[in-house]
Amino acid sequence: MKKNLKYYLKDKLSKKELELVPTSFDVVGDILIFSEFPKELVKKEKIIGKIILNTYHHIKTILKKTKKYSGKFRTPRLKVIVGENKKEAICKENNVLLKLDIERVYFSPRMSSERKRIAELIQPNESILVMFSGSGIYPLVIAKNTKSKEVYGIEINPIAHKYAIENTKRNKLENKIKLVLGNVRNVMPKLNKKFDRIVMPLPKGGSSFLELALKYTKKSGIVHFYDFLHENELYKAEEKAKRACESLNKNCRILRTVKCGQYSPRFYRVCVDFVVN
Repeated sequence: MKKNLKYYLKDKLSKKELELVPTSFDVVGDILIFSEFPKELVKKEKIIGKIILNTYHHIKTILKKTKKYSGKFRTPRLKVIVGENKKEAICKENNVLLKLDIERVYFSPRMSSERKRIAELIQPNESILVMFSGSGIYPLVIAKNTKSKEVYGIEINPIAHKYAIENTKRNKLENKIKLVLGNVRNVMPKLNKKFDRIVMPLPKGGSSFLELALKYTKKSGIVHFYDFLHENELYKAEEKAKRACESLNKNCRILRTVKCGQYSPRFYRVCVDFVVN
């Protein structure tokens, strides 16, 4: 954005109101989303929204989150403040185009650099599984930007799966990506296949699927396990990985633990990259 949003609002809001204007927001395609919108500014939200639309012409819709990620599919509730009445967007990330309904499919644009990091670690001819693949963003970024052999994606949300199929076609990656709708606990045994690398980008609760991932990781294969933890307890992610390996009599070698986003004050999303032997 050109300048700080408060600069354009200085003649529309009081000094006290200006101090409350959110400085953090996400942009997905032509939609801007406020995750936190102060209740003190509810009566001014349309004014704020119209200023944004008039100032940043690539933005067509302003949304605010009215309920945080929740439910079976970890999706938010969003309200249109101003602009076009829509929640479906097309965005570009890491050389791929992604279409999705941001209220019905879990997606974090803030993970773009993390997805790029994973892609840059992948070696030629790897067979890769993305558990909880959503609208296909991880499989798409990996398939588009690496010389991997194949990328499987498993997703339980039928709406997300539908978008993933569409996105795979949109990016002409049907020959490299294989998508399966269903619960990973039911699907993975039926695949009867082991992988060189497994990515586990579940928003919350991924540790309960660690043992499942390990069963389908090849010897010397790599797992990328995500977790949300307090900044004083980041070491617990590595402990969870090690315990899962021990429970299956496997050896676990930690490669690195990476902070890949702040979830809330002092809480972070972390990724543990580890080798399974």
